[in-house]
Amino acid sequence: MIRPLALACCLALLAGCAGTPTAATPAATVAATSFDGVLAGSWRDPANVARDRYRHPAETLAFFGLAPTHTVIEITPGGGWYSELLAPYVASGGRYIGAMPAAAPESGGGKRNAALRQKLAGNPAYGAARLVEFDPKAPVFGPAASADVVLTFRNLHNWLAAGTTEYHLRAAYDALKPGGVLGVVDHRARPGTDIETSKKSGYVSEQLVIDLAGEVGFALEARSEVNANPKDDTDHPNGVWTLPPVNRHDAADDATYKAIGESDRMTLRFRKPAR
Repeated sequence: MIRPLALACCLALLAGCAGTPTAATPAATVAATSFDGVLAGSWRDPANVARDRYRHPAETLAFFGLAPTHTVIEITPGGGWYSELLAPYVASGGRYIGAMPAAAPESGGGKRNAALRQKLAGNPAYGAARLVEFDPKAPVFGPAASADVVLTFRNLHNWLAAGTTEYHLRAAYDALKPGGVLGVVDHRARPGTDIETSKKSGYVSEQLVIDLAGEVGFALEARSEVNANPKDDTDHPNGVWTLPPVNRHDAADDATYKAIGESDRMTLRFRKPAR
């Protein structure tokens, strides 16, 4: 099991040695891109910056092997927390694609999609970032074998509840180049937690994710504890949504849940076979 790395080491990995067997990363190009500069970008929402201590973006992306020359697809970017980092990081030498569930314009999802489009179009730091919409029951994230890395942050528990996990994982597999990486971060349930409990709580067992990814052809390559939170026992009255940032709890319990922080999370790196 991989333990969290020091921030400086992770930034060095991102800047100098990240990559997959399918993507060349010329040293001159990689060296010109600084992830610490992206973290400090003026375009970032201050509320998002405040969550870096819970989401550990530098260490997480280093673990996934992201390089600035990669084509990266982020599934369901929501309000764009990771988009603020991913799109600028690959703006010069790679490509960012945000794949969003299609939604009616007047719906909550439609408004989120429109807000993210406006956000990315409104700042040159995001380069030629592209957003595409997909049908959750028949998703297509991009042309076949076009992406070096596909990432999903805290979405798989929603797919499980909606019964669309296989569709999303298969679409990720199809979009990746042979040898490409699928990176998964999600709320981690206790081992042996059943699916029905996961649907209600938002916490999913690592083994279930590994099994589901394996069914569509992915091989687990490594797991990291970078997003672990030992203070989270995963037993909350309103599931994971009891904790920050949702905070679905009584005001009197605010200090208790603030002390726990955000959820305990798995961080898994899968590989699509090279052949």
